[in-house]
Amino acid sequence: MRKYWMFAKSSMQISAAYSAWYWASMVSVVLRILIMFYFWNAVYANQSSIQELSLQEMLTYVIIAMFVQGFVSGAGNELAQEIKQGQIAIELMRPYDYLFKMIFMDFGQKASFLIRETIPMALIAFLFVKISPPDSAEELILFLISTALGIWIGTFFDMLIGILAFWTVNVWGVRVLKEGVITFFSGALIPLTLFPDWLERGMLFLPFQAMVFTPVSLYTGLINGTDAWAAIGIQLFWTAALFILLKVLWNLAVRKVTIFGG
Repeated sequence: MRKYWMFAKSSMQISAAYSAWYWASMVSVVLRILIMFYFWNAVYANQSSIQELSLQEMLTYVIIAMFVQGFVSGAGNELAQEIKQGQIAIELMRPYDYLFKMIFMDFGQKASFLIRETIPMALIAFLFVKISPPDSAEELILFLISTALGIWIGTFFDMLIGILAFWTVNVWGVRVLKEGVITFFSGALIPLTLFPDWLERGMLFLPFQAMVFTPVSLYTGLINGTDAWAAIGIQLFWTAALFILLKVLWNLAVRKVTIFGG
């Protein structure tokens, strides 16, 4: 296990080496917060609530959702690149589980993103936009548990997309489609409760809502009581189901790899 933590550490060091990317990401997040703030202020200009959500509650939802969405993507892009470049053949001969290596390297990048960008931006959101904290310690704990599960679900799903590089010429288009689908169906843009009833019910049968909507709803109190534990149970199901699917698809995919020589 120690070697996988070393992969995570090296990934954090690589992320820290690109200061220009850090400042660009920081500016991007600040601009997104400003756009959300002024957009929703304009939407609420002539009304005090939308489906029982006040302006403050809506701002809290969309900004926390933005932060959570930043963690749900995984190592799928790197995985796809190594498959297409043939590097995967060498990786499979090395003394470690390649999927776990990619997962830990991805977690290293996410840890760096949390420390260098998410926490400073969260402070700005709390101090200047004045988003609301959870109403209780229980909501905070459930939010953290749910967010961790959402990250696992997003990571496994992203790697499933990356594995498609074994069968496709280029996964760029699939990845673009994936980002759009996750953003829309996960509730990262607006709460799923604002969608038509038939669409909301349909999205509850997909794994995307478990990535963003569930943890943010636990944070804001949209989901509470026994429904909160039921929602976490659904996340556990999707975590296990996607991991099993990932392992099955990976075992099928590596059979396509032919290694020449010794």
